[in-house]
Amino acid sequence: MLEAFREAFKGVRGNEGGPFGAIIVLNGEVIGRGCNRVTSMIDPTAHAEVVAIREACQRVRDFHLSEAAMYATCEPCPMCLSAIYWAGIKTVYYSADRHDAAEIGFNDSFIYDELNKPVLMRYVSMKQLVLPEAESLFDEWADKEDKTLY
Repeated sequence: MLEAFREAFKGVRGNEGGPFGAIIVLNGEVIGRGCNRVTSMIDPTAHAEVVAIREACQRVRDFHLSEAAMYATCEPCPMCLSAIYWAGIKTVYYSADRHDAAEIGFNDSFIYDELNKPVLMRYVSMKQLVLPEAESLFDEWADKEDKTLY
């Protein structure tokens, strides 16, 4: 966990982004590191956990990290939690929680609230455009013999 905090402090002191850090460990070895880089990369997805997942996947040359664990300085936000699920990480250790983060200006409660609403009641308007290309695209994927499943 202290390595995750080192990443967070490095990011804060280097003006890379918010006060968050994460590492990913596989078989006792750190395979991914990340600090929040939202402002320095001008990328709203550059949270510490996502940065660490990207690095870990590149290092092990796989998009599955099911045998790895994450250490994060704060409870992952909904986006990061989704990335953790997609990567297959089964264990996340964290220190501060979402309420601690909210107290210093990182309040994700609106996203948690939005996810509990019916789609038509959400802040972001979601409008389905039914086109025949969608069916063609999915059929082509279903029939593709050399696809990499994930």
